[in-house]
Amino acid sequence: MAALAVLGLAMASGVLAFATGSEAAVRVVVAVHGIAGLCLVLLTPWKAVIVRRGLAKAGRGLGGRGASVALGALVLLVVGTGIAHAVGATGPYLGVTTMQVHVGAAIVVGVLVLLHAWGRHQRPRHSDLGRRGLLRAGALAGGGALLWSATEVAAGAVSLPGADRRATGSHERGTDDPVRMPVTQWLSDSVPAVDAARFRLEVIAGRTVALGVSDLDGSDSVRAVLDCTGGWYAEQDWRGVRLDHLLAETVGVPEHGRSIDVVSLTGYRRRLPLTEASSLLLATSVAARPLSRGHGAPVRLVAPGRRGFWWVKWVARIEVVDAPWWLQPPFPGQ
Repeated sequence: MAALAVLGLAMASGVLAFATGSEAAVRVVVAVHGIAGLCLVLLTPWKAVIVRRGLAKAGRGLGGRGASVALGALVLLVVGTGIAHAVGATGPYLGVTTMQVHVGAAIVVGVLVLLHAWGRHQRPRHSDLGRRGLLRAGALAGGGALLWSATEVAAGAVSLPGADRRATGSHERGTDDPVRMPVTQWLSDSVPAVDAARFRLEVIAGRTVALGVSDLDGSDSVRAVLDCTGGWYAEQDWRGVRLDHLLAETVGVPEHGRSIDVVSLTGYRRRLPLTEASSLLLATSVAARPLSRGHGAPVRLVAPGRRGFWWVKWVARIEVVDAPWWLQPPFPGQ
């Protein structure tokens, strides 16, 4: 049960790290994620003995020998790619980044863990929460924390690329040089072909106003960090028009509504609190250069303090709605 509990903690903290934008909060979450992963390494010798016994007795089927071997191999892959990304071996290799392999393998592990637990009919025991069990858990957590701290110190001592990564675990790519920023999309989203001359952004708040690209090329600017869940970040100067200014100048200050739906040409969308409108920017340029198509031209959302999947690209509609901002999937489905 110890391995399953640690694996569950590692997966839960990994998901939370993707969703957390606060620098202070994500620092704690990522540390917990790293410690949990290294706890799995410490459990390997003990778990290996149990695995050998289990394989000798295991049958076939969803919870049998094949699933157990696959689960073990994938857990090693998840831990190994996590460590590789942390120290700076980010890729891409053969077109795939280390983080993509890490996340993809972790998703498969989640499915196999359920099959493994079901096949073994494992249930929590009273002894797991006894004094001895808690002491073992404390020792394991302490060992994982020490190993994680030693890894961080060693990375800094030998100047590994991972020593300078952000609190989220992301590595710098293209600060003040947007040409070096990777072009990434969320899942099945793709870069659309946009005719800038015919493009219109709809602003909806009681009434609808359509704006061209020239109407969005404002003088508002913000320096903000785009921190992608793909494992990279870049700090840039973004320029365009602030969302509260845009609403006030086009449809007036909304009398009703709690949130803002930001919708892409591709159908991708995120909903944000209306109270954050003054900190949100619709950007048409970055680092004094027009946005490229891959980075969201003709206009993209800049959402300081939030992870990259909130920064909607190719924005086609801004709509003030009554629904609360949290009434949406925690991660986009597209």
